[in-house]
Amino acid sequence: MVVVTLELVPPRLRGGLTRWLTEICPGVYVGRVSAMVREQLWDLVVKEAAGTGRAVMVNRTNNEQGYEIRMHGDSSRRVVDVDGLQLVANRHSAWRDWIEDEVDFEDERSSD
Repeated sequence: MVVVTLELVPPRLRGGLTRWLTEICPGVYVGRVSAMVREQLWDLVVKEAAGTGRAVMVNRTNNEQGYEIRMHGDSSRRVVDVDGLQLVANRHSAWRDWIEDEVDFEDERSSD
């Protein structure tokens, strides 16, 4: 299963997604597609949402959570990996600074 949410994207993208997914409310699409189609849809979303558009895709996968999150275009949120779990960090979250420090620290360690 795939869930896609879109904001501030061109109408042609919204219409294009309805060929593969069902729009259950404005900007929210749900469907079941193959992995290849899912990847092509995400590539299309990223290409068409360039600039001001925002998109989120959640799809089923074989991990501890049972799903994967992808985000594009929203600078106030990002997906961070914490011990194999995908979490969404807000720009104003105190722990986001901690995560960035941890990533920087790991980068420094790997370059030594």
